[in-house]
Amino acid sequence: MIEFRDVTKTYGHDLAVTNFSLSAPSGKITVLMGLSGSGKTTLLRTVNKLVQPTSGSVLIDGNDIADLDSVVLRRSIGYVMQEVGLLPHKSVLDNVTLIAQIAGQDKDEALRNALELLELVGIGSSFHDRFPGQLSGGQQQRVGVARALAIRPNILLMDEPFGAVDPIVREELQDELIRIQRQLSLTIILVTHDRYEAIKLADQLVVLSQGAKIEQVGTPKELTEKPANKFVQKLLGL
Repeated sequence: MIEFRDVTKTYGHDLAVTNFSLSAPSGKITVLMGLSGSGKTTLLRTVNKLVQPTSGSVLIDGNDIADLDSVVLRRSIGYVMQEVGLLPHKSVLDNVTLIAQIAGQDKDEALRNALELLELVGIGSSFHDRFPGQLSGGQQQRVGVARALAIRPNILLMDEPFGAVDPIVREELQDELIRIQRQLSLTIILVTHDRYEAIKLADQLVVLSQGAKIEQVGTPKELTEKPANKFVQKLLGL
C-alpha cells in the first residue's frame, strides 16, 4: 500500500500540494484526475523521490520512503511517462534488456525477462531489432511499459501515459494496461486529465482541484452516480 500523510510541496512561493492525505490500496489502480496545475504529477513523483515533499511523508507498506536510498527505491518502482524516453540508438529489445540489467539481473536473465515482457505488451519478435524511431507512438508506449516492468516492480507510476496517441490506439493501450495489471497484481497510480480514461481504468478515482485538494474519492461508479459537488460533476462531464 502507498500512503500519503499530510504531504505539502511548495516551489518558492507557489503552493503545488497542500496537506494531501490518501491511501492507494495494493493491487489496484488509483487514478489522480484533475486540471492542469492541480498537483497530480507532483504527487506522483513524491512516490519515487523525484520530488521531495516540503513537509509530510510518503509510506510504502508502512515504511517511510524518506529513510530509503533513492536509487534503490527508484529501481524498485516502474515509471511510465507520456514522453516515453526510449534510448533512440538502442533496439527495442536492448531498451528493455538494459533496464533489467541495471536492476541487477544477469545478462541471460535480463534477456529472458525482456522477451517475456515484450510478448506481454504485444510487441512481437519482428519488432525487437527495430529502433524507437521506426515504431508508431502506440508501439513506443508499449515498449515503455515493458521497460518499466523489466525491474519486476510491485508499483507502477504512470504520468499521462497515453496522452500522445490517437483515440483508437489509446483505448487499446488502456485495455492492455487493465489486462497486465490484473495478470501481475500491480499497484498502479496513474495521472490523467481525461475523464473517460479515469472512469475506465480506476479502481479508486481521486478528483483533485488546485493545490491537490481532494474534492472526492471513491469508485468511478460512486463518483458518477453521486458527485460530491459541481466541480466533480463538471470535471466528469455529468
